[in-house]
Amino acid sequence: MVYGHTRKHAQSDEPDSYLCLRTQVLKQLDIKCCRFTVATGLYTGYDYNCPAHEGPVFSSSVEQDKENDVTQEKKTQDFGENPLDVRDTDHYKDEYVSGFVDKWDELIDWDGRANSEGDFFIRLLQEHGARKVLDVAAGTGFHSVRLLENGFEVTSADGSPEMLAKAFENGRKRGHILRTVHADWRFLNKSVHDLYDAVICLGNSFTHLHSDNDRRKALAEFYATLRHDGILILDQRNYDALLDHQVQPTHNYYYCGDNVKASPEHIDESLARFRYEFPDKSTFHLNMFPLRKEYVRKLMREVGFQKVTTYGDFKETYREAEPDFFIHVAEKRYIEGENE
Repeated sequence: MVYGHTRKHAQSDEPDSYLCLRTQVLKQLDIKCCRFTVATGLYTGYDYNCPAHEGPVFSSSVEQDKENDVTQEKKTQDFGENPLDVRDTDHYKDEYVSGFVDKWDELIDWDGRANSEGDFFIRLLQEHGARKVLDVAAGTGFHSVRLLENGFEVTSADGSPEMLAKAFENGRKRGHILRTVHADWRFLNKSVHDLYDAVICLGNSFTHLHSDNDRRKALAEFYATLRHDGILILDQRNYDALLDHQVQPTHNYYYCGDNVKASPEHIDESLARFRYEFPDKSTFHLNMFPLRKEYVRKLMREVGFQKVTTYGDFKETYREAEPDFFIHVAEKRYIEGENE
């Protein structure tokens, strides 16, 4: 499982070296009741019988435990005999294997990414009066940690247990205990039971959804977890330029790691297969759906967002072929009579 295999209560007398990461943190925080695991977000699914409450606070089957153990051990990706045939939303679970996740921060380079973004997202959230943020594509925790360090209240969600574990670890290294939620966007409100001022979906993550229905459902779930005047910030690679053969990505803003290559290996109207090469010669791939900018803006309006503003590489004014990434800011606040 993400935080280990120990099923002992947080108040266990076992030496810390025998306890999972989650239990060690709870002991350090002197948390005496399992109910607090909901508030801290440290739980992802084992049986804990809390003496202060009736019955188990959480539960999961032995079969699920075995499945998660197998997932945790996977170091290499498997795209089958023909990788270009893999165009399925659920396959992302097999793409973010531990071997790839362990190298993800080499690709991102937190310091380089922070310098390229500046205070763009922080300022954007502040301008819209947002304080409580749901990071639905937390990845290894870059944006969650940055927002925490700038005074925002953050919940970190991701569909990959591997990524959440890494995010939690990165947060601890920087003095934070991340509130994490393992969630599938298509069923987000089964796992997240709160309302937020803003939802952020960054890192080109939305392109992991390969069907129109999945994308509409995910956007509807994002919309539902926002307050009445909340905003969704969602970014995407400039696939228009790639599909129309206008320009190759430069990676100046999002992938800042030294000696790490991220390049399109194949692209057609329903698949963008990217290759990621690292200094140790290891190679990984991601199969994504090449979203066109206007299609995404249209979907946002159709699920109920009233106004959509699009930036190119953190600028509102740009040439269509230039940006590596588009950033959409969708507002839920009702605007009477306005029609884009």
